[in-house]
Amino acid sequence: MRRFHETLPDYAVTPLVALPTVADTLGVGAVLVKDESLRLGLPAFKMLGASWAVHRALRSTAHARPRLVTATDGNHGRAVARMAALMTLPATIVVPEGVSARAVDLIRAEGADVRVLDMPYDRAVEHAATLADTDPDSLLIQDTSWPGYEEVPQWIVDGYATLFDEAAEQAAALSRGFDLIVVPAGVGSLAHAAVIFGQSHPDCRIVAVEPDVADCVRSSLSAGTLTTVPTGQTSMAGLNCGTPSYLAWPDLHKGLAGAVVVDDRAAAEAIADLAPLGVDAGPCGAASLAGLRILAADPVRTHLGLGPDSTVLLLNTEGSSASGG
Repeated sequence: MRRFHETLPDYAVTPLVALPTVADTLGVGAVLVKDESLRLGLPAFKMLGASWAVHRALRSTAHARPRLVTATDGNHGRAVARMAALMTLPATIVVPEGVSARAVDLIRAEGADVRVLDMPYDRAVEHAATLADTDPDSLLIQDTSWPGYEEVPQWIVDGYATLFDEAAEQAAALSRGFDLIVVPAGVGSLAHAAVIFGQSHPDCRIVAVEPDVADCVRSSLSAGTLTTVPTGQTSMAGLNCGTPSYLAWPDLHKGLAGAVVVDDRAAAEAIADLAPLGVDAGPCGAASLAGLRILAADPVRTHLGLGPDSTVLLLNTEGSSASGG
């Protein structure tokens, strides 16, 4: 995947930023932030998955100019729209309630047909799937999955591997490996990619962080089965999802060390703390630091084995100018 991403306009390895003052405060050896606030010309990591999935999907279709269709809280839809523009394809992006007008405008600026609907995210996904099913010239590029729709979401997860490949290479240059990765989770696709990375790094634990009003991963882990939860309003719009990805769930269940929830106030405090340290974060990206502050305190700290020699990777999934999930 990384070789494919290197062929795209604006590809560059995103920074791995050390936060020594945060590490000292939390009593760990190092806190490193993989800063995705400018990835492939967009202010979020989503382009990694969307670009690879569109590339693979186009290779698998007989249509010369299909319409790309997806539902989004912001960043994923903008990434799909950007890929459509790069490949001179039409795109329809379904946006649920609660997404800011600015986010909608940013997606429209990519040239997509944007349909804003008065419904929560999960229903918007169903609507996008119906649109694609009823149009034989459409391709659904969705970053969540359900029985019978797993191939494209897997390609999206595969695309995120570039992020972890870069991070591991950058950490190795600092003579460090990762003991803990804190990953913001909506439906869980990025967390899924983190767990897959962790399968080849058995000493690394993966913990998901979610908004307190949309804790579908934590609830599923607690129940031991895929669980849907009601969602509320949150500044962490890209994480405001009520059901984990069907595709991701088996690996999340086996591979996550846990999930932690944070509220909007904690995310806002993390944004303010990251800015003077050179990290431009939106609410979803800052959630990783907010989550680490909980994880670094006992009793969770002891459970995770965190100590003065531990290296923690935070994922800043979006910049302050990003548009959601």
